[in-house]
Amino acid sequence: MRQNPQRRAALLDAAIEVLAREGSRGLTLRAVDAEAGVPTGTASNYFANRSQLLVQILHRTRERLVPDPADLAGPLDTEVLLTRLLERMRRERSVHIAMLELRLEGTRRPELQAELASFQGLELEANIRWHLDAGLPGDRQGVVLTYLAMLGLIVDDLTAPALLEAHPAHGLIRTMVERLLPEKPAD
Repeated sequence: MRQNPQRRAALLDAAIEVLAREGSRGLTLRAVDAEAGVPTGTASNYFANRSQLLVQILHRTRERLVPDPADLAGPLDTEVLLTRLLERMRRERSVHIAMLELRLEGTRRPELQAELASFQGLELEANIRWHLDAGLPGDRQGVVLTYLAMLGLIVDDLTAPALLEAHPAHGLIRTMVERLLPEKPAD
């Protein structure tokens, strides 16, 4: 297998675009080569098979979605952080759609499902730990509920944006934070 990290990243970015645009059925090593503008067969030099490509796409999405340190600087405010998350999702739309495609593909591929469950479990635990360690309002369960609510908001924003037209995202996020992550715990 080839080891050029820049070429591998470019191929994975191309794979994300193909997966987001064409879905899982359209994701082939040849399609990745075409999207990346490289000679046919290049992707097969980097990925042994489609299954390995899917797993590496999963990890590449993480690299692309890590927040900019500037987004986490200064006084932390959960509402602002969640709004920035939604804005980042909208900027990186293809990455999030590719993640949805990976989730769907995982329902048909047990090995990918296991990788997804492990990957996402670690991500969720890291997010909970970061939130609590940062001293932001709410408890562990509130952070999990917020994660689930934001996931639903993001999925609808990506797949059926007209559904949310009557419900501005900023107001939903504000209410989510107030109800799920209160400053003072309920008695």
